[in-house]
Amino acid sequence: MSAYPAAVARLNRRGLARWRSGHPWIYRSGVEVVEETDGTEAVARLLDPRGRTLGQALLSRKSQITLRLLTLGPDPVDRAFLRERIAGAAALRDRVAPDRDAVRLVFGESDGLPGLVVDRYGKHLVVQFLSAGMDALSGEIVAVLEELFSPASILARNDPGVRTLEGLPREVKQLRGTTPPRVEYHEGEIALSADPHRGQKTGAFLDQYENHRRAGRLARGRVLDAFTYTGGFALAAAAGAEQVTAVDVSTEALAAAQANAERNQAENVAFVEANVFDFLKDQDRRRERYDLVILDPPAFAKNKRELSGALRGYKEINLRAMKILNPGGVLFTCSCSYHLTEAMLEELLGAAAADAHRTFRVLERRRQSGDHPVRLGFPESLYLKCLVLEAMN
Repeated sequence: MSAYPAAVARLNRRGLARWRSGHPWIYRSGVEVVEETDGTEAVARLLDPRGRTLGQALLSRKSQITLRLLTLGPDPVDRAFLRERIAGAAALRDRVAPDRDAVRLVFGESDGLPGLVVDRYGKHLVVQFLSAGMDALSGEIVAVLEELFSPASILARNDPGVRTLEGLPREVKQLRGTTPPRVEYHEGEIALSADPHRGQKTGAFLDQYENHRRAGRLARGRVLDAFTYTGGFALAAAAGAEQVTAVDVSTEALAAAQANAERNQAENVAFVEANVFDFLKDQDRRRERYDLVILDPPAFAKNKRELSGALRGYKEINLRAMKILNPGGVLFTCSCSYHLTEAMLEELLGAAAADAHRTFRVLERRRQSGDHPVRLGFPESLYLKCLVLEAMN
């Protein structure tokens, strides 16, 4: 099978240094010139400043990230190439998540397929084409997905804001079959439901699967699950806890969480619609105390400009959570903001503990589940950080 038509992109010294670093993104400032035939190519052959071939990359003409590396050699990029990469990604999930019926099959750059996300919910696939080059190959990718997995449906959740930076429309589009408004999936023995058309990400936070289960094993006594969304942490904790309070500001999310609780006959979970910041402050004022507090907020910093404000927000919620923990209680705190590094998170938690006049020890440092692998040399793939802290006083 012939390779897809390729443009030619010549790197300057800055782009060559970026390529040598192993990072899969090369910005516009690192590209000297792009030579095209008709302006429709999704793939570019990379040349160094002397004209020597370096590999191939997806091409985005409107994005600051002009090139996303695919290969470090001259291997043709064609349907066979895409099939091999997708099959390899699925094989990894068979190893790291063999018993899951909902899993991330493809995680972009971490699987050598920049800008492609494929999530499986039972027999249904939900995909995202997040870069212009990958979007141009979407027809071929859908054909490969049908060949490999024979899904009942394929839905494109092409609504993330990053597509705007690529010059692409934001849309939700049915590509194959009919994806139902809700799909059921499981985390161990817990049955959950996701909304693939309108829910967060592709319908659920599959990246928290392993953290949900770990928090469940830590649960005892009174548990508070803040930012519960559809109740993943709360339901995991319900089996070991006497009482779970699950808080979220979204009426719609809480309705889904309540339905999940009923589905699992979790009668010891109470749902509260409230602003989490206000709720934590009120709990401290009332001298309410918990044995496990789980914080899983949305990303407070979606770019570097928002980081300073995000640091204040993360510190405040963690400070308030620390104040309502019983001695010996556990704080399971998460951040999905890539720009907030693990070191920053630990530093702000230390400052929050000092302000709360509490002493904590670190039980665990955790990340996203194994079906969201971290690519070496690509720090952007490590976005979810969790610390598990035990109150010593």
